[in-house]
Amino acid sequence: MTGQRSGTGRPGGRCARTLVRWVQFNAVGAAGMVVQLGTLALLNRWMAGHYLLATALAIEVTLVHNFIWHMRYTWRDRVAEGGVWGQMVRFQLSNGAVSMAGNLALMPVFVSVVGLPVVVANGMAILCCSVVNFCLGDGWVFAGGAKKWSWRRRSEPLAQSAPEGWRVRG
Repeated sequence: MTGQRSGTGRPGGRCARTLVRWVQFNAVGAAGMVVQLGTLALLNRWMAGHYLLATALAIEVTLVHNFIWHMRYTWRDRVAEGGVWGQMVRFQLSNGAVSMAGNLALMPVFVSVVGLPVVVANGMAILCCSVVNFCLGDGWVFAGGAKKWSWRRRSEPLAQSAPEGWRVRG
């Protein structure tokens, strides 16, 4: 069974696949960090003195960005029960909660106690949350079977790709 989930079929394959996924996760995370820090810098200018609110809004923008990229790149080979919306809910409940709580708890420490600039402090907070977020993403959010994600199968008519309760019966 070792390596089976990774698709390599050989011992050590799962470890190698996890390492590759960790690199992919960090590539998405680096892009997300640019999105979050850029959004925070803009919001912090517009909402001077309200860096925690600006941080929360920047995190939410980044969560949507990261979810889309993780779904299409990092964990593109996995589709969990509940499909895309189920994964989005789990992503918000796990990575979202860790990112929001971690960033909002660490920002006052880094800004007020340590004296770091807001954007630098936020970068530090992001890094502190990344390992926990990877574990949650790999073990829960995107822990479905090894099926490739798609909005619908190309051979499947659009009407059949709709959720069961939304299908038109004819």
